[in-house]
Amino acid sequence: MSNAPAAKQAGWTAARPGGPDGRGDAPLGRLTGLSEALHAEWTKLRTLPGTPWLAAAIVAATVSVSTAAASAVRCPSGSCGVDPAKLSLTGIDLGQAVAAIFAVLVISSEYSSGMIRITMTAVPRRVTVLTAKATIVSGLVLAAGIIAVAGSLLAGHAILPGHGFTPAHGYPPLTLANGPVLRAATGSVLYLALIALLSLGIATIIRDPGPAIGAVLGLLYLAPIIAAAVHGTHWRGDVERYAPMTAGLTIQATTSLRSLPISPWAGLGVLAAWAAGALLLGGALLKVRDA
Repeated sequence: MSNAPAAKQAGWTAARPGGPDGRGDAPLGRLTGLSEALHAEWTKLRTLPGTPWLAAAIVAATVSVSTAAASAVRCPSGSCGVDPAKLSLTGIDLGQAVAAIFAVLVISSEYSSGMIRITMTAVPRRVTVLTAKATIVSGLVLAAGIIAVAGSLLAGHAILPGHGFTPAHGYPPLTLANGPVLRAATGSVLYLALIALLSLGIATIIRDPGPAIGAVLGLLYLAPIIAAAVHGTHWRGDVERYAPMTAGLTIQATTSLRSLPISPWAGLGVLAAWAAGALLLGGALLKVRDA
């Protein structure tokens, strides 16, 4: 059975019948450029029914948890030791899980269905395939992240002043005109995109959806538990500095920066290094393993 109909459905373009010499069937059309691969990956993703739902889930999970967190905290008098920006962005802790699952499924679902063979036939350069997937995934997560972070900050801006987070108590308004708040907001959007890239890299390494999702979520959520378990030792600082979630989320801090285990942008850099390492290893394995 020919792969051409499946390829067309997936967004790949098949060659017309007849080879260059006019005899027989031409092989499946191959895409050699990154722009063509990007178009094909975008076609596949936007035609999948789950894509808009997962993007919406990133926004819904982030905003709902952030709103609940802002509603649950009150500051009746004086400074309460709470970072309003970080509090308003609490939902990122859950939204990142949805972004991670989305990124894992982008490639692991193709391995499960066998579609990856068509993808690799259409684009022989496997690194181009991974680059295209990474670009599309990060773009979609960035778009969802912007909406999620904006919604979370709007919720905090509306709720927190009524709970005592006012200038009279030493808390300036929660606005992007405030440099640290702008950095926390921008960094949170980038954080979600980097989590997606890290997840895509791990999924490329593991291939199977279930274990890949488990590995990503374990890597993210076990680090804070380990840090709490080794409280009072030098190991806690090491875990918080070098684990992807604990290091990356320091970008949200706008108060008590000197008490952080790592500076905000350096922490996000640690997460970027994790993502780059996962993608590089995934790309190397993709080149040498059978589809």
